Amino acid sequence: MGGQVSQVEGVHVVVVGGGFGGIAAAQHLKSQGLSFTLIDMRDAFHHNVAALRASVQPGFAQRTFIPYAETFADSFVQGRVERVDIERQTVVLQGGREIQYTHLILCTGTDGPFPGKYNAVASYQTAVEAYEDFIKKVQAADSVLVVGGGSTGVEMAAEIKTEYPDKKVVLIHSKVGLADPELLPCVRQQAKELLTQFVSLGQKVSNLSELQLNVTRKNTEVTTDKGETLTTDLIISCTGLRVNSAAYASALSGCMTDNGALRVNQHLQIDGFSNIYAVGDCTNVREPKMAYHAGLHAAIAVNNIINSLSGKELTSYQTGNITMLLAMGRNDGVGQFNGFRLPRFLVTLGKSRDLLLWKSWKEMQQKQP
Repeated sequence: MGGQVSQVEGVHVVVVGGGFGGIAAAQHLKSQGLSFTLIDMRDAFHHNVAALRASVQPGFAQRTFIPYAETFADSFVQGRVERVDIERQTVVLQGGREIQYTHLILCTGTDGPFPGKYNAVASYQTAVEAYEDFIKKVQAADSVLVVGGGSTGVEMAAEIKTEYPDKKVVLIHSKVGLADPELLPCVRQQAKELLTQFVSLGQKVSNLSELQLNVTRKNTEVTTDKGETLTTDLIISCTGLRVNSAAYASALSGCMTDNGALRVNQHLQIDGFSNIYAVGDCTNVREPKMAYHAGLHAAIAVNNIINSLSGKELTSYQTGNITMLLAMGRNDGVGQFNGFRLPRFLVTLGKSRDLLLWKSWKEMQQKQP
């Protein structure tokens, strides 16, 4: 199939965003011999599934960044996409550079607070240094407050407690249930039991906007909406994920939901456009926003581009039972596979030990340091 596709002249696919969906799309395009350009702000893929461990374990961050150019050579361009010009079928980068496309795959993902996310125009060496600097702040704090009890907050608290068992860790969450609401109740309960000693549920930090995050300040006072006062040395926010819509907001505003996600059909085409696809966290597909799902989306999008070029029927994306693993530090974990709860030792072996880093290095066809 690769040989047949490569003979289609004038086809050029632009992939905006080099997260899990973006690199999966680029690899599919590369294997099929299609001309493409992958664009990302950084010069290296960030395996952010491991970002939380990189923020507590010295030397770990280096393993979480994988250079794009070594895998994709001249098919990779570093830069920030300012806008998409639908009429001229070009992607416009900051600084004015324009890249023409016949097909566009938007994989812009979500943004959120550091250390869970690192979205900036920067070299990966700069990013690694940011994580190593953050570790020093964690080490200097006797007590840490993690705000937000979704999956990221749960994993963040567990990583700190595993790496620094003598530190006081408090996880505060506005809801009664921990982790992703689409997880099985028994899995969420397991996570709660593992964190019981340092969880405060059902209340919000009322003065969060006034507090400095990711800075070690001894005995900082934190108040909640229930009138409680907590004292901590370091505050880490694991809330407020938002869709990265800046690249397409001006051109595709009519195709966006209220939170900035793109409305897609069953083929993952953006409503009203046969040659523009969306993949991963920036879609309105009703399922948990996970790296695994972004990879599935990418395969569908690329296959549908190929099918459209050869006049074949397009493939539909079907959501399935939820598979989700939570690393509770490197030595424990909870999760489910296809809707069934997994034994904790299997989650530990499957995710917690290596955080699936091996998979990204293999997909990028590079050797892990």
